[in-house]
Amino acid sequence: MRVLFTTFAAKAHLYTQVPMAWALHTAGHEVVVASQPDLVADITSTGLTAVPVGEAFDLESGMRTLDGILGDLASGRLTGAQVGLDMSEVRPEKLTWEYVLHVFSAMTPVTFQNHCPAGMVGDLAAFAMDWRPDLVLWDPLTFAGPVVAKACGAAHARMLFGPDLVGRMRATFLDLAGRRPAELRDDPLAEWLGWTLEQLGCAAEFTEDMVLGQWTIDQLPPSMRLAVDTPYVPVRYVPYNGPAVVPDWLREPPERERVCLTLGASFREVALGDQASIGDMVDAVADLDVEVVATLDEGQLKSLPVVPDNVRVVDFVPLNSLLPTCSAVVHHSGSGTFSTALAHGVPQLIVPNLMWDSMDKARALEASGAGLYIRDVDRLSGGELRGQLARLLDEPSFTAGARRVRREMLGMPSPNDAVPVLERLTAEHRGRS
Repeated sequence: MRVLFTTFAAKAHLYTQVPMAWALHTAGHEVVVASQPDLVADITSTGLTAVPVGEAFDLESGMRTLDGILGDLASGRLTGAQVGLDMSEVRPEKLTWEYVLHVFSAMTPVTFQNHCPAGMVGDLAAFAMDWRPDLVLWDPLTFAGPVVAKACGAAHARMLFGPDLVGRMRATFLDLAGRRPAELRDDPLAEWLGWTLEQLGCAAEFTEDMVLGQWTIDQLPPSMRLAVDTPYVPVRYVPYNGPAVVPDWLREPPERERVCLTLGASFREVALGDQASIGDMVDAVADLDVEVVATLDEGQLKSLPVVPDNVRVVDFVPLNSLLPTCSAVVHHSGSGTFSTALAHGVPQLIVPNLMWDSMDKARALEASGAGLYIRDVDRLSGGELRGQLARLLDEPSFTAGARRVRREMLGMPSPNDAVPVLERLTAEHRGRS
């Protein structure tokens, strides 16, 4: 069969899809990955075939706008409810119809439409109508995927990169909408997706599977999934870090316990800086009897007045190679770092960046016993970080918890094991669009 993967132009989101794409490719299926032109080089570097669609995404500009919003949130000038970009709310008393409607009213133009504008949707639809994929696998923030699947009759499914925030909030939205008179059930997301189908000249109308997929591929271990009543296909997370070289020093066993300190590549690549102070974090580990490997680029390194003797600074090292040598990892809650640490059974200390699902992952991690997280990043002190990291290293329960989650993940089907499931589901759903 022909399989079309699609994501907006963000490297981390592409890397989540690569192992599944290669599993389908090596099973004999035709596979292409479609995204905006600024991701093409990253797609082809994975060995997969790229299809450029639309104009360049300009992730940096969009993230700067979002960074300003985050600044307003952090300073208290605005609340998550006022902005409407917080899909992590779970308190029943807060989840009123007005709140949830505001979330979808804000998320639809600011995030969903911004990630796949009309030019991308049009180009992707033109390609799909010509190539005729049997299956479209789409990033959960890239709604061009279900639109073109609907237009060309392909089966389609989401491929999650973390907790299913959209699925959870959509379930709440539909429950609340069902209690209202039909004429008062505003649905901004459905309106946009239906209008987009019309613009493509498609006779099909909006259906709810365009929001959550005909099914969903979920790579989180069962204990960390959100309770959402939608069809899921569990697939084990397989780390992919992109093209990389294992440095010579990493081949030697560490003389002391090794700790990885990283705030991820995504933010620094779009010149946003870091939510937590690099200097404070490095100072916090300076007097610990550990070897710290800190992934810092030139700009971050310049912000450090001095690099402690126990800190090795590297611009980039593949986490899939580094983390198996580590006793703990301190990070920003990025999906790739989070899942790679889970896959290798490494205890984690999360310094949340307050974006998207970072707090959901942090809470799930602590509940699993596999790590800790910093409650108030804005007031983070070196003493607090040092104390939390010392707990991870000194208390065996965290290593035991991390290894327990790793065993849970190893019990999940690999991407190769999941291929027959996707073949069957595609045959069942193809043409229903």
